[in-house]
Amino acid sequence: MKVLLGIGGSEDSYQALERTVERAVAADDDLTVAIVENPNSEATPEEIETRVREQLESAAIDAEIRHVEGDPGSSLVDLAESGGFDQLVLGGGQRSPMGKISIGGIAEFVLLNSHKTVKLVR
Repeated sequence: MKVLLGIGGSEDSYQALERTVERAVAADDDLTVAIVENPNSEATPEEIETRVREQLESAAIDAEIRHVEGDPGSSLVDLAESGGFDQLVLGGGQRSPMGKISIGGIAEFVLLNSHKTVKLVR
């Protein structure tokens, strides 16, 4: 499967990275990691890339890393569609005290606008 993982420096996105890398190793997925600028994260794109590379190296997996500019949600949707990806993976989704799931703006945009399968890792 050709998988695109969007990561923006939140803890949710790092959890999605870890789980997606595990799956890519087990299923022999073709993984591409797209680093986006998340306005809700203090991590710089360089810091995110360092953490991504460490995770990939520890799992001994080769994956392409791309830096995506512009609006994160629409850029991920465009890349998923133009790149022929089978699945777009994002981290996100927190459960409120009332049991409702709330998601961030990037994940919401991708879920509502992508024509590709979107996997939300919580």
